Amino acid sequence: MRKIGFISFTILLIAFLAGCGSSAKETSGSSEKPVKVVATIAQIGDVVENIGGDHVDVYSIMGPGTDPHLYNAVQGDIQQMTEAEIIFYNGLHLEGQMGEIFEEMRQDKPTIPVAESIPEDKLLADPESPEVSDPHVWFDIELWKYAAESIRDGLSKLDPDNKETYEKNTKAYMKELDELHAYAKERFNEIPEESRVLVTAHDAFNYFGKAFEFEVMGLQGLSTESDYGVNDIQRIIDVLVERNIKGVFVESSVSERSINAVVEGAKEKGHDVSIGGELYSDAMGEAGTEEGTYIGMFRHNIDTIVEALK
Repeated sequence: MRKIGFISFTILLIAFLAGCGSSAKETSGSSEKPVKVVATIAQIGDVVENIGGDHVDVYSIMGPGTDPHLYNAVQGDIQQMTEAEIIFYNGLHLEGQMGEIFEEMRQDKPTIPVAESIPEDKLLADPESPEVSDPHVWFDIELWKYAAESIRDGLSKLDPDNKETYEKNTKAYMKELDELHAYAKERFNEIPEESRVLVTAHDAFNYFGKAFEFEVMGLQGLSTESDYGVNDIQRIIDVLVERNIKGVFVESSVSERSINAVVEGAKEKGHDVSIGGELYSDAMGEAGTEEGTYIGMFRHNIDTIVEALK
């Protein structure tokens, strides 16, 4: 579908707000119909479904294989957000092309950046731009709890009749997150400390590395818009050879080209390194599969990393 330019987007947005905005508000707080929710990334949409249960109708804009750093809204997205009663997005500049849209939507309905509920002292900075925070917070399970609480609070304020249910579901989901964290710790103990080096296409896993004591190396920066060059490839190759790392990883939402260059470069130096598997980074798996849920995606990543590096 054709991407929306600034002028055409503004015209379309005004039309939708005029035609649809009032009807969306009429159902706010109603227990008769589910609350219409729009989430940007599917990780957020999955949490909304877990907390909201039958009381929410969730539409996630970005599906499998979608890169949120580069995503531009299309007409269907604008319509979904206009008709929604509440919007949840990550924030911290993850959805870098959609900032103006969120500002417009915020004038008409709750539009909540869930990652920005995390205390600033817990956020990691972009090494290349220290004033910018790393947006990939879902890879630290403890930090993702803040996002869940933000979703709970947003739904409870909009729909107070079901606040008790949202609180109950959040507690149950927090328990599942605790179990996931314990599973990760147990499995990662299978990997020798010297082999805990995670090499991927871009720096999506820094929170993961801090939480589980991995050294994380990406060819590109925090955004897939960042460039990489021969020196970046050589830097990664040198580490692989020096530390005898056997596996590197591709990402489901990023081209394999950069990682394949690393593999080939290592081979030229006499070091055999293989693709350890595909990790879910900025996007989850197909809806209806285990990897199409936040917990299932995370477990997939855990198991894939352990099997490649242990």
